[in-house]
Amino acid sequence: MLRKLIHPVGWTAAAALFLTGLLFFYPFPSLEAALRGVSIWWDVLFPALFPFFLISELMLGFGLVHFFGALFDPLMRPLFRIPGIGGFVMAMGFAAGYPVGARLTAQLWSQRLVNREEGERLVAMTTSADPIFLIGAVSVGFFQNAELAVVLAAAHYGGAVLLGLLMRFHGSRAPATERSSSLDQEAGPLLKRAFASMHEARLKDGRPLGLMLQEAVSSSLRLMYVVGGLVVFFSVVMEALRLSGALAPVYASLQTVFQWLAVPGALADAVVNGFFEVTLGAKAAGQAAASPLLYKAMLAAFVLSWGGLSVHAQIASLLHQTNLRYVPFLVARFLHAVLAAVLVPIVWTPLQPVMAVWSGTAGDLSVGYVPDWGRTLAGSATALLLVLAVLMLLSVLLCFLSRRTPSGR
Repeated sequence: MLRKLIHPVGWTAAAALFLTGLLFFYPFPSLEAALRGVSIWWDVLFPALFPFFLISELMLGFGLVHFFGALFDPLMRPLFRIPGIGGFVMAMGFAAGYPVGARLTAQLWSQRLVNREEGERLVAMTTSADPIFLIGAVSVGFFQNAELAVVLAAAHYGGAVLLGLLMRFHGSRAPATERSSSLDQEAGPLLKRAFASMHEARLKDGRPLGLMLQEAVSSSLRLMYVVGGLVVFFSVVMEALRLSGALAPVYASLQTVFQWLAVPGALADAVVNGFFEVTLGAKAAGQAAASPLLYKAMLAAFVLSWGGLSVHAQIASLLHQTNLRYVPFLVARFLHAVLAAVLVPIVWTPLQPVMAVWSGTAGDLSVGYVPDWGRTLAGSATALLLVLAVLMLLSVLLCFLSRRTPSGR
């Protein structure tokens, strides 16, 4: 009998009963929390994610993802031990935010374009916040400080790149995915190989445009409903736990640890809230009273990179369709959070001139952040093009250097 009680299923059932009881005792606050979750999903997540889910499906069908994969192969394989097609996933993940990187990785795995270890490396480094959320919601909305976006972006995305370099040692004995014949160095110049790879992928897919569009819309909408449901669920759970006082011992313990480390205890709220949901954690960090801005920025970077259990649940639901494991992703999220928090004080002083310039160009944001579909989509698209351009330039440069090195010229 005791073994049955301590079984994971028993714990899950007990937790479900406990949460049901909390909803019974706090019905109206739970409803308000659910409405806030729906608002976040509709105003922020839907315009930021759905177009990119749809576009990525179409680009896979037309072979454009394989085109960029061929271009990025000279960069991604040596640095991150990931096929070049992972460069496109990296650009989409950085531009559109979580869980786009995991979504695309699962699709690449299903097409056998990445193996398990490569997929786990790719999901680890491409799970990040989108720039619009980082700039508009966190820096401007929660901190009322547009300059902070420069530091948070450098720490968050710089930490993701460093994590990718560390994750290249994950599964070091696993074989790499073989290049297709169109990626062979002897096939000709890099651009010619890219077009050959795109043509090969399009012929292999073979679906007409109408069917491709129908399936892309259907699968993208299904995933958006999953994302929205998880956001609402964790918003309600966090509010119910807060009102019940169940998190009071956790708050007290963290405040004690923070005081021992000479860190303001008010920042404990950001850690606890951010453990469950990234928006709540970033908001708590920005509103922490009597706390130095540097400490608050470090906590915000930590929360953004950790992602919260809401994001973890979204990623786990996508990985469940593959043989990719959740534990490497969990470890990677913690490493990314630590790296981002450590990078904040490192880049704080060197980026002061850039922050001053950014403050002048982003002056219109200081009035506050108001979710806007057009601005969200335009900003994400701009970020995607910027990341693609940077990756393309680096890849072409590395390809050029690799051709010149053997000859000694």
